[in-house]
Amino acid sequence: VQLQASGGGLVQAGGFLRLSCAASGFTFSATNMGWFRQGPGKEREFVAAIRWNGGSTYYSESVKGRFTISRDNAKNTVYLQMNSLKPDDTAVYYCAGDLNLLKVELSPTNYHYWGQGTLVTVSS
Repeated sequence: VQLQASGGGLVQAGGFLRLSCAASGFTFSATNMGWFRQGPGKEREFVAAIRWNGGSTYYSESVKGRFTISRDNAKNTVYLQMNSLKPDDTAVYYCAGDLNLLKVELSPTNYHYWGQGTLVTVSS
């Protein structure tokens, strides 16, 4: 199982980035996917999640209206479009997969697969 996140970098406040997460080694189209982040000195927190078929999306209050999660099951890839970035968005961003299709989970403890993370730094 592999989840390869990319697209992080340094951006000024108000800017945008698009993160990608390429999956392999499991049935991506039958897996709910999520993005989480961990800022300096903070616990890992939920950012966004998407149902296995793309039919439902969920966001934390802190990113709602600015971030958009999407997926392409033909490419085994999940995306996170991040607009209007703020310094508080600075963190390592992780993609994760959850095999439980009955419910989209928001807690990182319920996810089975994890990528290595990509660093997003937003300067003020």
